[in-house]
Amino acid sequence: MSAFPLPVAFSALPMLSSARTRSISAENPTGAKAAGGRAVPDANSPASALGKGWKARPCITLDPRSTTTLAEIEGPGTIQHIWITVAERLYRDGILRFYWDEETTPSVEVPLGDFFANGHGLRYNVTSLPIVVNPSGGFNSYWPMPFRKHARITIENQHHEAIHGFFYQITYALSPVPDDAGYFHAQWRRSTTPQARPEHVILDRIAGHGHYVGTALAWTQLANGWWGEGEIKFFIDGDGEDPTICGTGTEDYFGGAWGFGDTFSTAFLGYPLWRKVAGEVPKHGLYRWHIIDPIRFEQDLRVTIQALGWRPNGKFLPLEDDIASVAYWYQSEPHAPFPAMPPVEARWAR
Repeated sequence: MSAFPLPVAFSALPMLSSARTRSISAENPTGAKAAGGRAVPDANSPASALGKGWKARPCITLDPRSTTTLAEIEGPGTIQHIWITVAERLYRDGILRFYWDEETTPSVEVPLGDFFANGHGLRYNVTSLPIVVNPSGGFNSYWPMPFRKHARITIENQHHEAIHGFFYQITYALSPVPDDAGYFHAQWRRSTTPQARPEHVILDRIAGHGHYVGTALAWTQLANGWWGEGEIKFFIDGDGEDPTICGTGTEDYFGGAWGFGDTFSTAFLGYPLWRKVAGEVPKHGLYRWHIIDPIRFEQDLRVTIQALGWRPNGKFLPLEDDIASVAYWYQSEPHAPFPAMPPVEARWAR
């Protein structure tokens, strides 16, 4: 049996392993064995009357316009669970970055909320297998993230003020990683689709050998009416104008039908946000996890989704909509360069 701690069926839970479980938090910033709960509370702490070991440092403060390292881990190992909670103003002002095996550019670079399928800078619940968001703003990731030599996770606070009360827990297993295990990647993009070609690019020619495992969208309507006739397309291993995989409609790709009509959140796909408030443009949040059905590629991959509605004459209407996306995938390294992360003012939704 492999020592690689991938998610397993319940039937495999009794199988013993030599993996060593460790966890990083504000109470144990290094994750070292027997190094938790060492902080000594000061006189103003709620734990001042109890002393060391009684919730003396459960969270940290993120200084304005600064980057904080949340985890530095020597491998081999696999990150198994990440839990974070913080005020909503950091959902788009905070950038998560993950670096594997001493790489100089991140394999994950995504605004904090969007990584956990909470787009628009809004907080809403998600009940799925790899991402769970519980009341009130409890972010959970169960994506397995293997690394062979080293893992580094940072959060950049691009907000103009300090962010107090940043809580986090990163749990991992130290054990060998198989040669054929890919590295986890996630990338954020945002665009306003032009009417001449109403297409949002989710990924553009990532290079390497791997498989695509998920899409999360924060879709902002800029016109009334139905917005989800567009198709998703996967251009695999050198496809030109025509894709190998072509969807049949936006709600179809996310597992719904006939314009949704209601929100839902399930293990592999969901439409957890449908927000239409007076004085606001309508906002939608969607996710689709390709866990049972990964999209495999040998050389490169490009992913796009169209923005289409209906004209009164029964013809498709090209839409100028505001779409932000997160793509999740595994691949061999090195990865292709990511596009530059837009500045704060270009990330907040309308």
